[in-house]
Amino acid sequence: MAAPKTPNAFVNVVRKIYHPIGFKKGYNFTLWFIFAGALFGFVLARLQYLSIDGKFKAGSSPGEWYWLRSGFRKVGITLHLATILPAGLLVVLQFIPIIRYKALIFHRINGYVIIPLLLLSHVGAIMVARHSFGGEFETQVLVGLLVIMTTSGIFLAYYNIKRLQIDQHRAWMIRTWFYAGSIITLRIIMILSSLIVTKTGGYYRAMSCDEIKFILGNQNQFEASYPQCSAVNGTIDGYIALPATFNTDAARIGNTLGMCFGTAGWLALAMHAVGVEIYLRLTPRENERLRTVSYQRQLEAGFNHPGSAGITSDRWGDADTWRPPNEKPLQSDGEELSERGKDVNRTTMI
Repeated sequence: MAAPKTPNAFVNVVRKIYHPIGFKKGYNFTLWFIFAGALFGFVLARLQYLSIDGKFKAGSSPGEWYWLRSGFRKVGITLHLATILPAGLLVVLQFIPIIRYKALIFHRINGYVIIPLLLLSHVGAIMVARHSFGGEFETQVLVGLLVIMTTSGIFLAYYNIKRLQIDQHRAWMIRTWFYAGSIITLRIIMILSSLIVTKTGGYYRAMSCDEIKFILGNQNQFEASYPQCSAVNGTIDGYIALPATFNTDAARIGNTLGMCFGTAGWLALAMHAVGVEIYLRLTPRENERLRTVSYQRQLEAGFNHPGSAGITSDRWGDADTWRPPNEKPLQSDGEELSERGKDVNRTTMI
C-alpha cells in the first residue's frame, strides 16, 4: 500500500493561513482570496467616493457629474454609494467559515444588515441609470436586469435559510454576489473595449453640446474644438456625433466610456453568471454535506419534507427524491424480485 503523500513546504505554510479562518480545502481559500479580495479591494478604493462633491466629482467618468450634480439623480448616486459600499465590505465576512462556526449570531445579524443595504442600493442605481456612463438603452436594461437578478437571488437565499435549507442558501448567496461582482470585471472590459474601438476607428456616439462644454470647462477650447455646436443648423437637437477616441480630450474619453459601458456590462454579467454555475457544479460534495446538515436541522425543527423543506429540485422539479446518505430507499415487491433476478443472472454468469 502506497504511503500518503507528504505536503510540500509551501502547502504547509498556506494551510497555516487558511485553516485558522475555517477553510478546509485549499481551492476554496484560493477562490475566496481572489474573488472576495477583489471585491474588498474595489470597495476600499471606492470609499473615498462617499465624498460626493469632492472625490466622486473629481474621479467619476467625464460627463457623469454633469447629470448627477443636482436633483434626484444626486440623491440616487449618494444613496447607491452609501449603501452598496458598506454592503460590499460586510459581505466579505459572510464567506469566512470561522465566523459561521464560531460567531453564528454575528453572521445572522450581518446578513440582516446586508439585505436592506443591497436593496436600497438598487433604488439608487435605478435613479441614476438613465444617465450613468452615458445612460445608453443597453446600459439601462443592464442595470434593470442586474437589479432583478440580485434581488431575486437575495430573497431566495433568505427564504431558504428561513427554511433551514442551508445548501440552497449557500448557492443563492454565492450567485447573488457573483452577479453583483460583475461590476468589477465590467470596468476591466470597458477599458479594453475602449482601446479596441479607438484603434479600430469608425465608431461614433452622440453627445450634447452642453455636456461637452461642461466637461471641458473652457469656453475657448470648446468653441475651437467643436465649432459645429455654435454653427447654425450644426447640431440635431443640441447633439453632435463624437468619434470614439480614448486618447484625446476629456469629452471624447467620456463619450467612449459611455459607448462601451453597456456592452462591457453584458459581457461581464454573462461571464459571472456562467462562472458561478460552473463553480457550484464542481463542488457537489460541499452541497451534499450541507444538505445533510439541513436534513438534520429540519428534522429537529419538525419541518415537513426534511432535507427538502426549502426550494429544491426534487420538490419543485423532476429530480429524484433526495434521501440522507445513511437511508436506503425502500423497494417494492416487484423491484425486489427484479433485483433477485439480477443476482441469479450474475451467479449464473460467474
